[in-house]
This record gives sequence, C-alpha cells and structure tokens, in this order.
Amino acid sequence: MVENRPFLKFLTHVILIIGILIICFPVYIAIIASTHNSATFNAGTLPLLPGQYGLENYKTIFGDGLVQLGLPRLWPLLINSFIMAIGISIGKIIISLFSAYAIVYMRFPFRKIAFALIFITLMLPIEVRIIPTYTIVAQLGMINTYSGMIIPLIASATATFLFRQFFLTVPDELLEAARVDGAGPLKFFKDILLPLSKSNIAALFIIMFIYGWIQYLWPLIVTTDQDHQTILVILKQLVVESLQHDPQWNILMAVSVVAMAPPVLVVIFMQRLFIKGLIETEK
Repeated sequence: MVENRPFLKFLTHVILIIGILIICFPVYIAIIASTHNSATFNAGTLPLLPGQYGLENYKTIFGDGLVQLGLPRLWPLLINSFIMAIGISIGKIIISLFSAYAIVYMRFPFRKIAFALIFITLMLPIEVRIIPTYTIVAQLGMINTYSGMIIPLIASATATFLFRQFFLTVPDELLEAARVDGAGPLKFFKDILLPLSKSNIAALFIIMFIYGWIQYLWPLIVTTDQDHQTILVILKQLVVESLQHDPQWNILMAVSVVAMAPPVLVVIFMQRLFIKGLIETEK
C-alpha cells in the first residue's frame, strides 16, 4: 500500500517540474532565437525574451530566404519529410501486423526460429547494413525516389515484437468462436484482431512517424537532387552555409523550429491514444 505523504508528493512534483524545464529549455531557446535578428547573436548575447523579428524571419524561410543561400524552398522539404515519415509508419505497421499474425496464429516449420531471426535484426541498425542496402537500391534504380527512401526502412522487429506480444494476450476463445462462425484467417484478422489493436497501432504510428521524420543518414545518401531531400538534410547544409558566410542563427533557429513542429503536433494530438496503447494490457 502506497502511503499518502504530502512531502513525498511535493518532492515528486518538484523533480518532475525540474525535469520538464531541463528538457524544454533548449526548445525555448530555439523559439526565442527565431524571433531575433542576426545582429543580436553577432553581439555575443543570448536573449531569453522574444524579439520583434519573428514574423520577418518566418516569412524569410517560407519565402526566398533559403533559395538565396542556394537551397530549395521550405515547403517541398516539409512535404518530402512528411511523405517519408508517413510511408515508413504505415509500411512498418502493415508488415509488422502480418508478420506477428503469422508467427502467432500460423503453424509452419521453424516458426520460432523465424521470430528469433526477426528479433536479432534489432542489433542491426541501418548504419550497419547501409552499404549493401544502398547497393541494392541503386541496382533497382530507386535512387532519388520516394520508394528508395521508404522501402528499405519499413521492416521493424520492434513493432513485430510488440504486436506479437499483444496477439498472445488475445483469448483463444475468440479464435474458436470465429472458426465456429465460419470466419477464415483473413476475416478473423480484419474483424477481430485489427479493432482490438487500434490503440497499439496508434502508439506505434507516433513512434514510427517520429523515427521516419528524424532520419538523416539514409535520405542524405539515397537522394542526390534537391527535389527529394528532406528538411533535416537541408538543415545540416544550412548550418554549413551559415558558417561559411555571415552566420544567420535566427534563420537557422526558425528552420529548426519548423522542422520539429510536425512530430510535436502528432504527439500532442494523439497523446491519449499513445498513452492508452502503451499501458492498456487487458482487452
């Protein structure tokens, strides 16, 4: 039994607030920096209050500000990042659902070995297998294509493991009832398992969307033209351009704020489903 002690409750909230401040302070500085001009940073000061150049800075990055630095416009970069993140999220969820369903409900030889091999791939991130993956993508002619950016990243051992663990908690009586009613494997999957998995799907979608959005190394390698590059790749180039010329930290911070806005909005609007999908175990 947990004792209700006011001091411990107060201490818990203090620690929580300190942790939130530590995590949010860099984000706050980025937002504040995006509202000042470059002269403020060239003076060697770090402002902690909003400035009066915020609207001007964001008009610049959404206008021709990046084009003047030899970089593409911001909107296409956001669209490319969004397509990549959505494609990776949906692809990972679909493949993981079917693979977990096959491992739990299909009886075939070496079923446990197949799951073990899938689980072992957790130790093989994209950085380890990037050379053979790039070779295959190049031979298939998928360089500078959305398919080349998405398909090599859609397999997920983590999502397969989570869906497998959830399917194991589904009572066997549901499967037997479905068989009695004449439901086949696909109908059981579509009408029973998918509705029960909505919370898990929503939670994994948020995780996979962020995973796809923050990808840097793979889109940097697999795209050589600016029409398919993502905002994080161009953000790195913007840092280099700023350091080579007159540093415009206000523009850089404005682009950084825009780059982190979509995943933050996804988490905010889907946080209830995200929390429910992580903590809900009894169906």
